[in-house]
Amino acid sequence: MDIARLAVFREVALRGSFTAAAKSLRYTQSAVSRQISALEDDVSAVLFDRVPRGVRLTDEGRCLLGHADAVLDRLDVARRDLAALRDVDAGRLRIGAFATAEAVLVPRAMAAFQAAHPRVELSLADGLSAAHIARLRSGDLDVAVIAGAPSAEGLATRHLLDDPLLVALPAGHRLAARRTLRLAELADESWIAGSTTIEDTLISAGLRSGFRPAVRYVVREWTAKQGLVAAGLGVTLVPGLAAGALRPDIVVRKLRADEVIPRPVYAATVERNTQPPATQRFLDHLAESATRLRRELAEVMSR
Repeated sequence: MDIARLAVFREVALRGSFTAAAKSLRYTQSAVSRQISALEDDVSAVLFDRVPRGVRLTDEGRCLLGHADAVLDRLDVARRDLAALRDVDAGRLRIGAFATAEAVLVPRAMAAFQAAHPRVELSLADGLSAAHIARLRSGDLDVAVIAGAPSAEGLATRHLLDDPLLVALPAGHRLAARRTLRLAELADESWIAGSTTIEDTLISAGLRSGFRPAVRYVVREWTAKQGLVAAGLGVTLVPGLAAGALRPDIVVRKLRADEVIPRPVYAATVERNTQPPATQRFLDHLAESATRLRRELAEVMSR
């Protein structure tokens, strides 16, 4: 059943004549008459009685009108919904990120996106990058901020920044005045990490240089690590992503680039010819957040 014919049919029923419907639709009267005749052939029913002053719905016409109203109204809703998605004025965006990306990078992008598109519902899933990649591929996430380059199969990635590994020291530490440190200079320090198994911690980034310090305090939460460092109980490694969110009584210093390789951070999406508008807008906000964070990180490390 032709949708355009249904629209003409509804207009004739509303106006009560072919002439009035033709004027409203900016058609010729003969064009309206042909559309109605074609629709009557299609449904095998006479839809209008032709009367001296116009037309009047038959029983079959009244029956069809209810269905025509439902179909045309539903299509109108569909057009509005599609327009809202195109204009990023509705819908949802599901984001995944690893823990330190949630310190500054992702929240800033989310806040900027929400300010620009308040009708889009945002959600954030915390977790490891491997899990987020799996959720992207299964359709449970729209965007994921991940650490390290993933397998490119089925995914589109956008490099956001290279996350340097820094060392956090108490403000009065003997090395606090230095801008760049070697791992060997920190070998005898009391270390704070999430595990006594170095391979499971950020310290593993320095293993290739033979660096194997003793972990004195095992804590997993960033707030607890900061508290121990601030109290002078040890030092810990901090991703650059989290440096801007550290407490003010801690200093962070760079490590030699040849000893610790920065960790690349990417925004990942399912590979498509064209990304949905909401996804593309959020990727742009992530890029802006990453640019700002790089500037701030440079300032932190220059103090």
